[in-house]
Amino acid sequence: MQEIWIDYLNALDAKALALTNDEILDAVSKALDAQGRGETVIEPRVHLVPESSDKGHFNVLRGYVKALNYAGVKVVGDFVDNYKVDLPSELAVLNLFDPNTGVPKAIIDATAITDMRTGAVTALGAKYLARKDSKVLGHIGARGTSYWNVRLLDHLFDFEEIRVHSRRPESRDAFAKRLEADLGKKVVVTDNWEDCLKGADIMVEASRLPEPAPLFKTEWVKKGAFVVPYGTMSALEFDLTDIMDKVVVDDWGQCGPGKPFGALRRHVDEGKVTAETLHAEIGQIVCGMKPGRESDEETILFWHRGLSTTDVALGAAMVDKAKEMNIGQRLRFA
Repeated sequence: MQEIWIDYLNALDAKALALTNDEILDAVSKALDAQGRGETVIEPRVHLVPESSDKGHFNVLRGYVKALNYAGVKVVGDFVDNYKVDLPSELAVLNLFDPNTGVPKAIIDATAITDMRTGAVTALGAKYLARKDSKVLGHIGARGTSYWNVRLLDHLFDFEEIRVHSRRPESRDAFAKRLEADLGKKVVVTDNWEDCLKGADIMVEASRLPEPAPLFKTEWVKKGAFVVPYGTMSALEFDLTDIMDKVVVDDWGQCGPGKPFGALRRHVDEGKVTAETLHAEIGQIVCGMKPGRESDEETILFWHRGLSTTDVALGAAMVDKAKEMNIGQRLRFA
């Protein structure tokens, strides 16, 4: 048998690669475009819950991107109390494979990938679905993915006002401080949901609720706003979708009936949001198959649960850049 070598990139390697905002957005955009053209395979995520969902769980995401010639499987732990032992709530590993032979090609610390691709999907959703003149961002949540939401959104919109809130004061204060240092602008820290979200042009909800709770009030959403809720447990009032002109998801296969968790889980399971009422998947909009925002008056909601194909795309971009920069290790497999 011929020799098989695997590219290995650990967390330090991923940090050293220092993918730029545009490199991240470009990689994820290509994955979304391929999805819209039907040139991907996205298997709905599955979950492993070791003891109880209160403690945390593992997400297993599987996908294939034809243009990249990679299939991938990512396993990411989501454990809400990890901060108590000085660990991020999400830690992940991505495995890339040759889709023609099954040969393993790369093992990558995907903790940063998870954060970056989530932020990129949020930002690209806004690129196509938010008003072009959006100037106020309201963001709930301060976990890892939140940083890239704000950073990449601001990269595209250059906000006049950024408001943030999370449950723990030390968490939201540290989050705002990091953003101010990296973005070079003032970030407003709020101690409640209403002051953070009400009247914002773009409203992002990435909370860490232990159980569903209607903390995001429909009355706070102004006409023409763009709303992105993606907390594991829903924070929405049930009538929120009633005021939306368009509802967009990342992949209906993993958002549809019978799946666990997610911001619109009750809306889907009780038939308020269906395949028929859905406007589009984001990939269909990115590739030009369906329109995005068509007027400033449209109020639009975008629900994304995490696309395995965007993990694969960012992993491939990291492997390519690592080879150019001579970063990482080569591990003998066979």
